[in-house]
Amino acid sequence: MLDSTREKLQKVSTATIATALFKRGLKNQFIQGVRPLASGKPTMVGEAFTLRYIPAREDLNPIEVFKDPKHPQRAAVETCPKGAVMVIDSRKDARAASAGSILASRLMVRGVAGIVTDGGFRDAALIADLAIPAFHQMPSAPTNLTLHQAIDINVPIGCGDVAVFPGDVIIGDDDGVMVIPAHLADELADEAIGMTLYEDFVTEKVLQGSSITGLYPMTSEESKKAFEEWKANRPL
Repeated sequence: MLDSTREKLQKVSTATIATALFKRGLKNQFIQGVRPLASGKPTMVGEAFTLRYIPAREDLNPIEVFKDPKHPQRAAVETCPKGAVMVIDSRKDARAASAGSILASRLMVRGVAGIVTDGGFRDAALIADLAIPAFHQMPSAPTNLTLHQAIDINVPIGCGDVAVFPGDVIIGDDDGVMVIPAHLADELADEAIGMTLYEDFVTEKVLQGSSITGLYPMTSEESKKAFEEWKANRPL
């Protein structure tokens, strides 16, 4: 992903991205059932680095597996690239935690842009206080080993009913998390900036008492002219 694309996406909303994707026929890119652990954080943007869990099998998943430095969960935390978003397939099951505050802290200090699971995190209050955006379904105290078995790193996964491929661009804000197919990220970023500018204009006019008729969507010539004048007078 280009640095300029990242910067543009950090200035737009997941709602705007959802509309831009819908125009291209992509209707199922919003990760279902996840929410930010803390609201008001900067918009999360990064390329997907994935971790996949399957149902745990007790004879293969005792607590001793964490002693292996190659354990997929531990290896994922140590290899997720700086600026990426770790996306975890926890089978939409939050009965056991996908990770906790120590792993989230390690991702943060390594420069990872965020972490998303369709399950739950333990130590949720501690993760919420970290300077890394984190999204999950609900808090969960039990260790992931009681339910999940980490099996794959950086493979295609499902997260909250959305297909996530390594390298897809992930954007998250207070509304939730969107998945942008990698090949669309640059053009969507440009379009979303334009859409955001238009919506800022519309919001300003509506708050001043304007009707949405002819304004939203912009079908009247008067509104189009006013928008062009408004854009011309905005500081660069």
